[in-house]
Amino acid sequence: MNTLDKFRLDGKVCVITGGAGLLGVKHAEALLDAGATVVLVDINKEKVDLAIAKLSVYCSSQSRVFSLQFDITEEGSVKFYCKHMWDAFGPISVLINNAANCPKLPESRNTRFENFSLQVWQKDFGVNVTGAFLMSREMGKRMAQNGGGVILNIASDLGIIASDQRIYRQEGLADDEQPVKPVTYAVTKHALIGLTKYLATYWADKEVRVNSLSPASVYNDQPEDFVRKLTNLIPMGRMSDVNEFKAAILFLCSDASSYMTGANLVIDGGRTCW
Repeated sequence: MNTLDKFRLDGKVCVITGGAGLLGVKHAEALLDAGATVVLVDINKEKVDLAIAKLSVYCSSQSRVFSLQFDITEEGSVKFYCKHMWDAFGPISVLINNAANCPKLPESRNTRFENFSLQVWQKDFGVNVTGAFLMSREMGKRMAQNGGGVILNIASDLGIIASDQRIYRQEGLADDEQPVKPVTYAVTKHALIGLTKYLATYWADKEVRVNSLSPASVYNDQPEDFVRKLTNLIPMGRMSDVNEFKAAILFLCSDASSYMTGANLVIDGGRTCW
């Protein structure tokens, strides 16, 4: 096998949670480019149907793109649909835990730690951590019994560093009115990296590789002032483009990274160097 062949995923079935999201669709494109069959899991039927339509055009095939709509925070649903996927598609080779509650920008004082509600805390942990735990448990145990597989957790640069709240400040607001990045985002992304290391060592002898990817913020028409403040924190001087993680996704999900497990790949324009 030559080097480029190691990136191929022909005949592999890959599952992506949060598959209808901005990055979820791009993850799918990367896997489809390598010949994989992709199953998008999302709670939003309208968005996932639109994503399937786009991806079917992207790969010129409806036979390699599928979707399932269910709530990854509901244990019964996860058990049922994970079994269903293995029965319907055969062995699953790759699971990408991509789903996350992630506000585009903080919008109110309710994001401040002093006012942060337990209900929102639990909801964010439910999607970002519990969902990844349940999907990893149900998929991973089957992979372990079937000769191996790959689990990839999508973390964040804020899984390594703290949120710099200065970039969210707004002129004319008192300190206790200033919006901030919610506590749950950084905490849950830190937790995902911890889950990655735990599972990597837990299933190492079963050929189940578990890694995480920590991307930086993606440019998505954010306000100009916010972009300026954030890019001042990034050595490369810009936010990431939505397509700049596709090659890394393919690397981490394929045999190109066959001796890599328990690692966190950071792609952040150098932000965490400072």
